[in-house]
Amino acid sequence: MRAVQPTILSTFVGNRLLQSAQPLHQLFSYNPGSKHVSMQLSKRFSGLTNLLFNGRNADKFLNTKRKRLRPGKISPHRPVPDHIPMPPYVKSKKPPGIASGPEVHDEKGIECMRASGKLAAHVLEFAGTLVKPGIKTDEIDQAVHQMIIDNGAYPSPLGYGGFPKSVCTSVNECICHGIPDSRALEDGDIINIDVTVYLNGYHGDTSATFFCGDVDDEGRKLVQVTKECLDKAISICAPGVELKKIGKTIQEHADKYRYGVVRQFVGHGVGRVFHADPVVLHFRNNESGRMVVNQTFTIEPMLTLGSCNPVMWDDNWTVVTEDGSLSAQFEHTILITEDGAEILTRC
Repeated sequence: MRAVQPTILSTFVGNRLLQSAQPLHQLFSYNPGSKHVSMQLSKRFSGLTNLLFNGRNADKFLNTKRKRLRPGKISPHRPVPDHIPMPPYVKSKKPPGIASGPEVHDEKGIECMRASGKLAAHVLEFAGTLVKPGIKTDEIDQAVHQMIIDNGAYPSPLGYGGFPKSVCTSVNECICHGIPDSRALEDGDIINIDVTVYLNGYHGDTSATFFCGDVDDEGRKLVQVTKECLDKAISICAPGVELKKIGKTIQEHADKYRYGVVRQFVGHGVGRVFHADPVVLHFRNNESGRMVVNQTFTIEPMLTLGSCNPVMWDDNWTVVTEDGSLSAQFEHTILITEDGAEILTRC
């Protein structure tokens, strides 16, 4: 696999490797031939990582009765009224990467962030009510798209680096960036719905994993623990706290259940731009950086039952687990306050 410059993958990039101003010593690479997204680490650490995380519980999923995901038919682009302001990247059709510098806001900016976060939360809550056997993920996209534009906002994913839809719908083994299509949800599925809205010049970003019908205990437990990882990570956030404590907190909790923690996709600063510093790693790391008052960023851990090796589909967006094991994710946008953290994307 070819080496690349130090890069990270935001949780919304597809095969587009984003340059980060933050000096990460981890190297990620993407091999278009194999569709694997991987992290280049030292030989010693790479072997330890593979032993502890990539191979965990992998054999048990080789003969799973659950059908693997397959691409469905993607409907035409949905229009957005001309009076709704769109993010600058839509016209350029190029992902802007991660902007240098954190998103730190004045009082007006904080109120705008609260508004965009609140709308994103309500849209996500509504989307969750649609989850049931038989509904197509494209129908969820249609409903989400309509609710966002009815509220005078732009669906941030639409047109980001060419992404064709207004929301991400990641089912079962899909780690992230699932494109809504003609596939109908089935009883027992789990689905992550990732909503981002652009309102009054500010992005609000959130996601949750929902149950479709009768989900087995294994899937329910994975979803529960993933949500707990997010909650525990948010609980330690406050001014002056090292960002690396987020990854430590998530990893420690996931390890108790032998779940994999996906490393190639990260949280990020969010606000006037979709993706900004800091890079928020969800696993143990030694990266520098501390939280500051009035800063906004996302925390969005992705956990897996088995291998946490991600494989990308030919659409250059959809990322699935290598062994077909289930993956779950939860995400909030938070604001660092004087005495802790405020969740901006909670209803």
